[in-house]
Amino acid sequence: MALLALRGIGMRYGAVQALAGLDLDIAGGEVLALCGDNGAGKSSLVKILAGAQAPSEGSLALDGRETRFRGPQDALRQGVATIYQDLAVAPRLSIWQNVFLGSELTRPPFGLLDKRRMAEASRGFLARLAVGIADMDTPVERLSGGQRQAVAICRALRWEARIIIMDEPTAALGVKETAQVLDLIRRLHAEGRTVILVSHAMGDVVAVAQRVVVLKGGRKVADRPTGAMRAEDLAGLVLRAGTE
Repeated sequence: MALLALRGIGMRYGAVQALAGLDLDIAGGEVLALCGDNGAGKSSLVKILAGAQAPSEGSLALDGRETRFRGPQDALRQGVATIYQDLAVAPRLSIWQNVFLGSELTRPPFGLLDKRRMAEASRGFLARLAVGIADMDTPVERLSGGQRQAVAICRALRWEARIIIMDEPTAALGVKETAQVLDLIRRLHAEGRTVILVSHAMGDVVAVAQRVVVLKGGRKVADRPTGAMRAEDLAGLVLRAGTE
């Protein structure tokens, strides 16, 4: 049984058909990549999976039970976390404040913030990702791009997300930081979490994904295991898909 199953998903914006008849099964614990040119439908699909938009047609099933995400918080409560390209972090807040933003821990009897417990938990999340940052009071704006991505992932772990959607996580990062983010994805996979990776970086996709789905014109035109696929093979698949 697929962890997340999509059937006949369609999305319209007025007269524009962004997605049409999309069927997709996502297995628990896999790293699935979504690829395609601009306008292929990737962003619309991510918004549906994130609970930001309801599909115009079709259904979603989680653990074999049909579900409907009534908003991003509802998707998060059901175990689906989305990390957008801008990460949605608060740069001037500390690491622990970002990890627990909107879900702060308090101490009885007066409901004061339990900073120590949140800092310790944040350190534990980072340790699971093999990211060594000593001071949890460090403002996120002082972190590298790879470290910021780790903080965003820690927030998903704090919510115990089983499915983590990462939208262009290595965009605008250097070689070293890109390698760090790819290692973060590998560690999520090792924990048994499902990662949906949206990326234009073909090298990154073949480095970490077990399967790639290619969208074109709002339709699924290819669904292949990456296996021994090279970056140039994937680039060719994206270019040719739907024309053969």
